[in-house]
Amino acid sequence: QVQLVESGGGWVQAGGSLRLSCAASGRTFSGINMAWFRQAPGKEREFVIAISKSGDSTYYANSVKGRFAISRDNAKNTVYLQMNSLKPEDTAVYYCAADEVVLTTIAERYDYWGQGTQVTVSS
Repeated sequence: QVQLVESGGGWVQAGGSLRLSCAASGRTFSGINMAWFRQAPGKEREFVIAISKSGDSTYYANSVKGRFAISRDNAKNTVYLQMNSLKPEDTAVYYCAADEVVLTTIAERYDYWGQGTQVTVSS
């Protein structure tokens, strides 16, 4: 089992920045692929960004390219989502996801999920 705890959500004005963190426990962190998804009210959960076990590979949704970045600190068992130039349409609950095998944009393929953290961007 992998336990994931997100933090860092909050309220920010459009154009601002936030950094989310996701702390993992229960497995060797360097053996886990990590991703962030988000879900806005009334919408399906959507892929945001992902990073491979080693950190060598990253994948971005087109909607966040150039604005969001993902990184991981395997010594701290933590993955980060740096969000810049935030827009009102980025408002959502952001979820951290993990899997020991897959690295994909498909939410259903991830075995482990955090509880989510709310991000609200006002115009």
